[in-house]
Amino acid sequence: MEPTPTLRLRNLTVSFAGQDTPVTAVDDLNLDVGAGEVLAVVGESGSGKTTTFLSALGLQRGARVTGQALLNGHNLLAASEAELSKLRGRDVSVIFQDALASLNPVMAIGAQVAEAVTVHHHDLSRAQVRAKSLELLRLVGIPAPEERATQYPHQLSGGMRQRVMIAIAIANEPRLIVADEPTTALDVTIQAQVIDVLRRIHENTDSSIVFITHDLGVVAGIADRVAVLYGGKLAEIGATEDVFYNASHPYTAGLLACLPRVDTGGRGTRLHQIDGNPPRDITSVSGCVFHPRCPMAQLPGPCSTVRPPMINAVGEKNAVGTPHMSACHFADEVPQHREVSAPERPANVAETQPRHDEVLIEAVGVSKHFPLHKGSLRRSKKVTIRAVDNVSLQVARGETLGLVGESGSGKTTVAHMLVNLANPTSGDVNVAGKNLSTFSRKELRGLATRVQFVFQDPFSSLNPQMTVEQILAEPLKLNGRWNRTAGPEKVATTLNLVGLDQQAAARHASAFSGGQRQRIGIARALMLEPQVLVLDEPVSALDVSVRAGIMNLLADLQENLGVGYLFVAHDLAVVRHISDRVAVMYHGKIVEEGGVERLYTAPAHPYTIALLSSVPIPDPDIERKRERIILSGDQPSPADPPSGCRFRTRCWKAQDMCAEVEPAPVAVVGGGSVSCHFPESPVAEGEVSSRTARMEQLHG
Repeated sequence: MEPTPTLRLRNLTVSFAGQDTPVTAVDDLNLDVGAGEVLAVVGESGSGKTTTFLSALGLQRGARVTGQALLNGHNLLAASEAELSKLRGRDVSVIFQDALASLNPVMAIGAQVAEAVTVHHHDLSRAQVRAKSLELLRLVGIPAPEERATQYPHQLSGGMRQRVMIAIAIANEPRLIVADEPTTALDVTIQAQVIDVLRRIHENTDSSIVFITHDLGVVAGIADRVAVLYGGKLAEIGATEDVFYNASHPYTAGLLACLPRVDTGGRGTRLHQIDGNPPRDITSVSGCVFHPRCPMAQLPGPCSTVRPPMINAVGEKNAVGTPHMSACHFADEVPQHREVSAPERPANVAETQPRHDEVLIEAVGVSKHFPLHKGSLRRSKKVTIRAVDNVSLQVARGETLGLVGESGSGKTTVAHMLVNLANPTSGDVNVAGKNLSTFSRKELRGLATRVQFVFQDPFSSLNPQMTVEQILAEPLKLNGRWNRTAGPEKVATTLNLVGLDQQAAARHASAFSGGQRQRIGIARALMLEPQVLVLDEPVSALDVSVRAGIMNLLADLQENLGVGYLFVAHDLAVVRHISDRVAVMYHGKIVEEGGVERLYTAPAHPYTIALLSSVPIPDPDIERKRERIILSGDQPSPADPPSGCRFRTRCWKAQDMCAEVEPAPVAVVGGGSVSCHFPESPVAEGEVSSRTARMEQLHG
């Protein structure tokens, strides 16, 4: 007899009030969460992942919910608010995506964990509550929990705050934990720490975990089963290995094909992209809800007229006893098509070899320090934040330099200095061979014709009150290049260049999806025909399918226009796919740089090795067997950097020399350089003897 599922959703339908008629977000969904299992729920934004589970728990505002949500046999949708309050936190808990917004900013961390304990255990003494709270903080890997318990959310890093959220979620050992995108906003190193905590929690308790995410690499390493949602309906569900190796729905196959991987691929390869956008209202699409975007849809035919039922999908790696189901009329044909090919390069894009001999922009020994007053007004102490410290890099025509590192490493500050949004404290920025500090006012105004910036958030970087034509015309008008005849033609040409039609010019930015808005942002940056684009996390806020389209677009534009890119990112898989060279930043310094192939296959700096080790790989066999290096702690404060090597406080190879001597960059065999006393990869001939001499001098 099979155990009763912890959560059973039956005919769950969720709708919201619309202008004329209700908008259906989840449609007649049936889904079980098994006892003690980790169920990953994946899909694009708007697929209904979060809406499904928040609605089942009575946490979705403004929603009309019908059907059943049975938690250990109790129908949550029929429960009163008082009954739900008793269940939440005790039998079911939620780990929200944004820990900073979820934690109380005016309560100490320890008090918030204690509150989660006492709300369901009124018989515990104050000492018992404190002991339990510290035990929970220790369990989720919070160092020095006695000290951290007295601190407030803003004093903790993002990874620390997320671990506090996990401590609160497990305080009462619930039967079900819903983790809603718990690692989306985190660096890969902190993401690895949080996933490790969740994995240990799952191993040490009998809780079931619903892991809502769009990161299929994370899913490959942690999930027992995968449920793929599209348009508020279940597209496919099965054991993780079945879904990854024998995808039986075109949408699942498309998502997997969209992914760049940190262990394979590289510049010159194109990613598959799923054209179109998910439907806003499921009921507006007849037949299969995915058919307007499906490469296998047969039109006219059942795809456009009949909703496909969930059918058994038998695959070569079908896990014993775990049903693999797919909602596709042609599920048995998907395995033959799951190796989805990437789109061909547009015919108007020239296949020319990039020129890497002409340096367009460079930073030479730039530093950026920020003064900060610490403490109370009466006892204020002036300290210096060393955000960037003696960084040198350059971008040549037609090449992409990837700049990677954790949040707070100084990447965006470097990007701002290159486009004159911040002035260096010391060092030089040279544009086309001329020092930026010597530019006249007229030359500074004309800097936009040479260098342009593409922002991370396509939603907040476009003026919502302007049409797309006005947004694109603005750079031309500000630089005296607009005329009534050529201007609209330039707008239309640039829109076509980024894959948008001419009709888009008359619409406002709010009428477009996230990927389309980012294309508009790129079009705006291209209006003045710059030589360099500085792209600050341009795809981090996008779904995997949309991200693939933007990355293909950037590759096409570079080959067509010869523009150089500084590509700032924390996603090392994306960086491998798009970059020629990579510079790795840690605590304001570049610790390693080199060509993509050498740096990804033979990293020399321990930090680079740890970063690459932390990136999840969307392959269950590889992800679950490979060794991982999980860095402990966070970056030191930029107001008080460690002596010697700044990475030594988190480095497993650190020795006395690392605390006393700051490592100088040395050449690495295979190209590039590394700033480490004990690099992993061999250094160039002559560098070994100089390092030995420094050690002998240090130790007498």
